Amino acid sequence: MDIVIGDLAFVVAALSVGTMGFAIQRGATCTVAAVDELIARRGAKQLVALLEASVWVAGGLLIAREFGWVAQTPTGYLLNGWTVTGAFLLGLGAFVNRACVFGAIARFGSGDWAYIATPVGFFLGCLGVTQIFAMPSSQAVAEGSIILALPAAAAWAIAVLLLLRVTAAIVSHRFVPREVLIRHLWSPHTATTVIGITFLITLLLAGAWAYTDALADLARGMAHGVTARALLLLCLLTGSLIGGWTAGLLRCTRIRTASLLRCLAGGMLMGLGSLLIPGGNDGLILVGMPLLWPYAWVALATMCVTIACALSLQRRLFNDASKITTR
Repeated sequence: MDIVIGDLAFVVAALSVGTMGFAIQRGATCTVAAVDELIARRGAKQLVALLEASVWVAGGLLIAREFGWVAQTPTGYLLNGWTVTGAFLLGLGAFVNRACVFGAIARFGSGDWAYIATPVGFFLGCLGVTQIFAMPSSQAVAEGSIILALPAAAAWAIAVLLLLRVTAAIVSHRFVPREVLIRHLWSPHTATTVIGITFLITLLLAGAWAYTDALADLARGMAHGVTARALLLLCLLTGSLIGGWTAGLLRCTRIRTASLLRCLAGGMLMGLGSLLIPGGNDGLILVGMPLLWPYAWVALATMCVTIACALSLQRRLFNDASKITTR
């Protein structure tokens, strides 16, 4: 899908991406933090929130299909050994980085400036794969998503559920708009749902966009729409900074060489893994999983297991609960 800078669709997409960045500061977005919560506190609230965001994207795609708003369905890929290998590297990179690609944006928006090296490393990792290693290209699946093949009744059922959820939130806060916006809409669980919805809006208006996909395409020399996609990335970072500031999380952190190198190395591993899957965890959670592509579910599960094993080993060897982002 062509993205034309300055037209209404691009403006709405940019606002949606900025809102996504804002919500990242309040939502349970980081896969590393979600796995850490699971193994350290035996809680699954963040994983459930991520899965629910995926569900709302699937429901939104069904509703959009009924109105003819789905111009092009995102591509799915075959599940093979490279998928698992790439997911392992993606999880290992997230562990080294101490945050996944979503968490890195949250960290940057909180003033941890070293995390600007994560997308740089991600790009370099993708560039290294294309320039040095002769990796086989991923094979797209021929058949369409079974989600988009569901009958119209499924779309309207989801629309009713969404309406009921919004109504319940308004009623529970006694119809006070301020209470709904501050206490409910920007609570961690709901903010994660907002991320899913804004991602869906951007998907419908600007195509299958995720900042990791944009960096991967740029590394592969696919410069189509690169300016527009770079602007969307800038909107994401700006939204995250505004979100960090308004949430009282923005604390300028001194940039240390060790932190820069760690984020760069983590980003490179994640970039390498994302090309093998293909896709970063943002695309897996908000595109592949909602469409029920098997490769996306297996990749995210492998990533989570890798992070869990690495965190457990770290605690056993060093008794070290390193700084894990909780957003």
